[in-house]
Amino acid sequence: MAVHKIRRRLSSFQIIILGFAGVILIGALLLTLPIASAAREWTSFGDTLFTATSAVCVTGLVVQDTATYWSTFGQTLIIVLIQIGGIGVIAIALFIAALSGKKLSLVQRSTLQDSISAPQLGGVVHLVSFAIKAIFLFEFLGALAMLPFFCSEFGWAGVPMSFFHSISAFCNAGFDLMGSRTGKYSSLTGYAGNPALVIPICLLIVIGGIGFLTWSDIRTHKHHFKRYRMQSKVAIVTSLVLIVLPFVWLFFGEYAGEPMRNRLCLSLFQAVTPRTAGFNTSDLAALSGVGRLMIVFLMLVGGSPGSTAGGMKTTTLAVLFANATTVFRRRKHAEMFGRRIEDGTVKSASTILVLYLTLALTGACVISVVDGVSLERCIFETASAVATVGLSLGLTPTLGALSRAIIIVLMFLGRVGGLTLIYAAVSGRAMEVSKSPEEKITVG
Repeated sequence: MAVHKIRRRLSSFQIIILGFAGVILIGALLLTLPIASAAREWTSFGDTLFTATSAVCVTGLVVQDTATYWSTFGQTLIIVLIQIGGIGVIAIALFIAALSGKKLSLVQRSTLQDSISAPQLGGVVHLVSFAIKAIFLFEFLGALAMLPFFCSEFGWAGVPMSFFHSISAFCNAGFDLMGSRTGKYSSLTGYAGNPALVIPICLLIVIGGIGFLTWSDIRTHKHHFKRYRMQSKVAIVTSLVLIVLPFVWLFFGEYAGEPMRNRLCLSLFQAVTPRTAGFNTSDLAALSGVGRLMIVFLMLVGGSPGSTAGGMKTTTLAVLFANATTVFRRRKHAEMFGRRIEDGTVKSASTILVLYLTLALTGACVISVVDGVSLERCIFETASAVATVGLSLGLTPTLGALSRAIIIVLMFLGRVGGLTLIYAAVSGRAMEVSKSPEEKITVG
């Protein structure tokens, strides 16, 4: 009998991982060039790899201040990497292929579906086309909204700065160019009470993190909320809850002593930015322990599926909450908005929670031991990394090589997704065809 050799194909999950890794590597190599630094000096590959990973993974953690260390070429390269990471490497590549007139194969469409978390294969190219057009439109409108502020502060240099911050905010990246004006690693703290900057940034973060499918539902059904997909309903409601409740806590607690305008701006911004933008208008180290814990929780939750944001996702939290409610009410299946949730979805949500907590806590413990830093500060940094947020207590630039490598790995895993990594690793293995004997075990 003739032996036929079958060429092994990469799974869509493996293609997604390789796509992100390839763009990160190219970006890191380009950033090492003297033209990329303001001092026209070669930059160590360790620093550029960290920066490129943070940009492509739309995180915002930095080891060099973006405004003062990098040249115009370097800053332009960083914002391009952010744009690619925000839209998705695979989504961009396959969308360009579709524009060229090339018909996408079933495998390519499947990869596209996985890269943007689309619920079904049908219409995925149309959805990506709509999403990319919407992204550029929102970023342009955001830049126009911030143009008066930046031009009044920086003159004509404010024009490119407004576009830089609009893209960074919409892609939930958190990179900023304020270091030359308000000090290195200062983010937006020098403009905490300025609504001309705070409100547009907040709107861009929320819109970018709500998800492509939600945009599609809003465009199609307008204000008819009942007609939306369940995922869109969950994303909108959960996002609102995760903004309103932290705002109330911050307004009446952390910033109670601030003047009213500053109090409103600070509370709103700190309620929005942890999911998962990375900008900040306040010294986060000055928050109370409860305040920092709340920020860590918001960072881990992140945005919604199929968006520019990272984290476990709002839908994951909603599914876990619905499942807990089901147990309390002694019902068999979890439900939301009159629809039953599949048991497989509940299992995936539980797995994602365990993955993110394990990665954040394990990374924090190792960094704490290696660099001799308090565990609380390390948990804040690792949660920010794995959720691709970018908020920091000022620890990241001081870390050693091993700890920075851990942060890089966490950012990458957070961007491609823990389940994506697992599915890529087990691709091609046989599905379970048998069951072990069942036996009850008591929990709780």
